[in-house]
Formats: sequence, structure tokens, C-alpha cells
Amino acid sequence: MNQPLKTLQQWFGSNASMLQGVAAPMLVVAILAMMVLPLPAWLLDVFFTINISVALMVMMVAAYMLRPLDFAAFPSVLLLTTLMRLSLNVASTRVVLLEGHTGAGAAGAVIEAFGHFLIGGNFAVGLIVFAILVVINFVVVTKGAERIAEVSARFALDAMPGKQMAVDADLSAGTIDEKEAKRRRAEVAEEADFFGSMDGASKFVRGDAVAGILILFINIIGGLIVGIAQHGLSLGQAADSYILLAVGDALVAQIPGLLISVAAAMVVSRVGKEHDLGRQIMHQMFVSPRVLGITATIMGILGVIPGMPHLVFLMIAAILGYMAWVLAHKPPEPEPAEEKPMVASDGEASWDDLQPVDQLGLELGYRLITLVDKNRQGDLLTRIKGVRRKFAQEVGFLPPPVHVRDNLELKPSGYRITLRGVIVGESEAFPGMYLAINPGGITTPLLGTATTDPAFGLPAHWIDERQKEAAQMAGFTVVDSETVMATHLSHLMQVHAAKLLSRTETQQLVEHVSKLAPKLIEEVVPKMVSIAVFQKILQLLLEESVHIRDIRTIIESIAEHANATTDPAELARRVRVALSPAIVQQIYGPSRELNVIAIDPPLERLLVQALGNASGPALDPGVADMLSRTAAEVALKQEEIGVPACLLVPDAIRNAIARLVRRVAPRLQVLAHSEIPETHTIRIGPILRGATS
Repeated sequence: MNQPLKTLQQWFGSNASMLQGVAAPMLVVAILAMMVLPLPAWLLDVFFTINISVALMVMMVAAYMLRPLDFAAFPSVLLLTTLMRLSLNVASTRVVLLEGHTGAGAAGAVIEAFGHFLIGGNFAVGLIVFAILVVINFVVVTKGAERIAEVSARFALDAMPGKQMAVDADLSAGTIDEKEAKRRRAEVAEEADFFGSMDGASKFVRGDAVAGILILFINIIGGLIVGIAQHGLSLGQAADSYILLAVGDALVAQIPGLLISVAAAMVVSRVGKEHDLGRQIMHQMFVSPRVLGITATIMGILGVIPGMPHLVFLMIAAILGYMAWVLAHKPPEPEPAEEKPMVASDGEASWDDLQPVDQLGLELGYRLITLVDKNRQGDLLTRIKGVRRKFAQEVGFLPPPVHVRDNLELKPSGYRITLRGVIVGESEAFPGMYLAINPGGITTPLLGTATTDPAFGLPAHWIDERQKEAAQMAGFTVVDSETVMATHLSHLMQVHAAKLLSRTETQQLVEHVSKLAPKLIEEVVPKMVSIAVFQKILQLLLEESVHIRDIRTIIESIAEHANATTDPAELARRVRVALSPAIVQQIYGPSRELNVIAIDPPLERLLVQALGNASGPALDPGVADMLSRTAAEVALKQEEIGVPACLLVPDAIRNAIARLVRRVAPRLQVLAHSEIPETHTIRIGPILRGATS
């Protein structure tokens, strides 16, 4: 006896997903069938009962959901339930008009019950009750829900770009990972789609209310005509039979419609996502003893007024007063203790005590927290996002996220930029003020705090907004505090680009190139050079401010020379030759005549002997110091007259000279003779001379 039942359970369990997939199409087909096929009275009772049950379930789900997206299928449910009610109206209308002359039970027990027990068999009362339900549904609930859905859809669509930017800003700041960012972006898009769908789905409820009115009048008029003309009933008999059935039918459909309308209103008017609707109302309305006490006092005063129903008013006043007394004497709930990481009972350290070092960090004093607070119009995170995007576009790889955090050890207006836990830059910024930077040659005095531009070391003043226009007219470059910090961060990222290219970024770059040119990257990395050698080559290029955007040329050059050598320095030198047009353009722009700094021939021969041959004599420290200081002085003079500072040296000593002058003249570029494109000409400018000259 139990075997068939177990078999049936196993079949339903194994085919549950398939049944769920075909449920919606089967329901639509069934709804359409009810409109065209005649149904017996007992089957109408079943469908009317299902309709009421579904309406109650929808309202319960709407009441217990925590946020609108928890019931994302509601617009579709609204459509299907509306179609079900209308199809039942069509089916019941057919039965009422065909069998209404036989009595009140012609259309089934449900319609008969609504016609007799709810309105006492009086169709006039039924019409009035139906009219009241329509007014409540159509004018109050549906109208309000439709307006809320329209406004919510508009605001959701308007706020969508800002929410997407906020997600991107959190991702760039390192507060969330890529997986969480994708989830939040999808949630923002789903929210906008949901409220847009609800704006249109609200028209279903409104149309359902209008259709209910029209169907009622059609049933009344059609029933009177059929009863009098076809069945020979008197006007009173026809009215007793057909109007009573029409009103019962209308009420059977209108009550589930009102439940669905209330559910729609609860869905679109939902605010907050911590508690369901019932808990939210209880926590917000019945939490203040003062509110309950004042209400109880007023109800008690009304209860003692002569002529008022004393018992009811005084009973309600007593209940509210007791609730106020209970809340007033309720002990305060202890604040939840902060969750502490579990440690061993003997106090031993664990791996959880280790915190990873931020690859790139920005620490803020407490006065600068407002710059990252979206509620206070802070857009520093958006600026940082733009800095990372610009860096990726110019340099050629995506830098690590900037982890922004507060640091109470800093000055209130101070900030600090760290690279792998090491401080690489720090300064101060003042929210609401502007930094007026003197680009050079401006003598107009400013009222403000004298300082230095943290990015490039130019003289500057912190000024208030009233002096902003005057400073701009005088020729100062005026920027706000967010721009100061973002520019400082961008400059340091450019300077330390080689350190930002870790193994993780290198692997991500390889994966990115493999999507664009899979065959090219497969032949070189890791077959010809390992990922470590490839990373070192790129770092050597970045150390001398050579951008790696042209990654195809870099890989092709490595592929050409990797069979001859695997030394990263030598491969980087040959890659520089391949990138020479881009390197020269990066330094000189579109100019075809290159004004370069040269080395005096005797000093150049000495440098070639000392630096170009590993077995040759070492370079005298005095000569190295003299060369560095002279190069720094000449580079500064070149920059002052607006000419790029670029030193031209023989190929054999380019790497050594570049390392030698990098500390004292970081902006001085060093080019080898082979790195000058054939399309350009050279004009010798200043000459570095040594003591031997």
C-alpha cells in the first residue's frame, strides 16, 4: 500500500525542477482555457478558493519580506493573479447567464455563500458593499501604490549611476573585492528593473478594479435581459436571481483583488531591510513609553466625558497606560559586546594576528574623513578611482587598489601615502579651502597659509573660497583639497610605478594580453622567459619612466632576443631600442629636433673605460660625485628654460649613467645613441665637463 506512494514521492522529487520550469506556462494555458471552456459549478468553487488562497499567500509574503528585491517576482505574480481573476469572472459570467434562472446556487457554493451570508441575500446591500470595496481598492490603495511605484522607479533610475560609481569607488579603495562589486552592481540593476516593472504592473491592479465594475454591470444588465426575455421571469424574480449572483460573483473577485492591491502597496512602500513589516511597526510605534502614556491620558479624558462610551475608551486607556508603565520600568538592554577574535586559552599568538600589508595605502587624519563620506558630498574616492584609471591608460597596467583608512596618530588635517607599509609621501590638506600654486614668476601676495605643493614642490598658499577668483586672475593654479591629494597620489604612483608592478599585477597583465593576442604571449611567456624575468624587464623599464602600454612591441622584442640572452637588464636594453620612438615622443613630444645634453669627449672616454668594461678600472668616487652634481645643475637649468632635460651617452654606459644620476636628478632622462630614431635630428646643448677636461 505504501509502495505506490513512495514511488509517487520519488517521481515528484526527481522531476521537481522540471515541474517548476513548466509551472508558469501551464498556468497561463489554464487561465486561457477558463475563458473559453465551460466549467461546472464545483470546478468554479475550486478555482475561486485557489484564487483567495493565492491572494492571501501573496499578501503574507509581502508582509514578511525584508526588502523589495526579496519578492522580485511580484510584478509577474501580479499579472498572473489579475489574469486568473478576470478569467474566473468570464467563466462565472457564462454560468450565471446560462443557469442563473435555476436559483442562487447555479454558479457554485462560493458565489452563493458570498451572496447570502456576507450581504444577507440583499442585492442592494451587496451593491453598496461592492461600491465601497471598489472605492477603497481603486481610489485609496491602488492610487497610492501607483504613485509610490512611479516615484520609486524614477528615483531608482536617477540614482543608478551614482550607486554604480559608489560601488566602483569602494572597489578601488579596496573595501570590497571584485566578487562583491559584481553582486552589488547586479543588485543595483535589479532594483532599478524591479521598480520600473512595478510602475507598469500597478496599471494591472487599476485596470482590474475598472474591469470588475464593468463586469458587474454587464452581468446585471445581461442577467435581467436573459431572465425576462428567454426564461419568462418577472423583473423582481430576475433581479433576485441574477443581480444577487452578479453581486456575489463581483465580491468573490474583488476581495482577492483588494488583498493583491494591499500587497502591492506594501511592496513598493517598504523602507529598510533589517526587519519584516510587523517587527518594524512594533519596534517603531510601541517603543516609547511617553507616546503610549500621552495617548492613554487623552483616551481616558475622552472616556469620562458624558455621553461617550465609557467602558470602551477607559479600557483602551488602561491597556495603553499599562504598556507605557511596562516600557518605562523595563531595564535597558545591554549593548552587544564587540566580537573578539578567538585566541588560545594560554594567550598564544596565531596566524589570525597577522594583518597583510597594504600594497598601496592612503591614511587620513580625522578632519579629512569627510572627503570620503558620500553623505557629505565627499568625492575623494571618485578622484582615486580616476587616478587609477588614468594611470592604467598612461603607464600600461592596472595598479593595485588604494586602501583608504583613518589614522588618529596623524595631524587632524594630515594624510600619508604608503607603499607596502612604507611611507612614500605625506602632507596636509584642509577641506573647504583651496591651494593656490605659484607656477613661477607671480609676485602677487595672497592672504593665506604659505606652504609647498606636495606633488611637485612649488610654492603655494592655502586660501579660502573668497580669494579663489582673485588668485586665478593673478595666474595662480587653484585646486581644492581633494585634487591636491589625488594629484599627490598620482605623482607618487608614477614615481614608484616599478614597485607597484608586483607578481600579481604582472600575471594579470599577461592574462589580459593573452585575450588580445593569445599566440603571441604563449610563445614568449613562460616558454622563452619566465614570469619572473618578464616582471623584472618591465620593472627596469618603469624605473626610468618608460611606459609599457605598447606591450605587443615589448613581447615581440623579447621574443626576438630571448634566444641570445635571458639577462633581464640586457633584454630591457634591447626593448628600449624597440620602444625608442615612443620614448623620445614621451620626452620631447612631436618635435623632430632633439635638444640634448652631451658629455665632454675626454670625460666620455674615461666613463666608457670605467663603466663599459667589467674588467676595466673602477670609476673614481670623486668623478662620479662631480658628474652627478653637474648633471643635476644642468638638468635644472634646462627645465627652467622649458627644454626637456635629456642626456645622450654611448650605448655601453647608458644603464650605468642612468643609475648614477637617478638619485640626484630623477627627472633627467638618459638616452643611448641607438635609441635616437632615424626620423629625428640632434642638437647638442649643454656639455658636461669633468676635471680632466
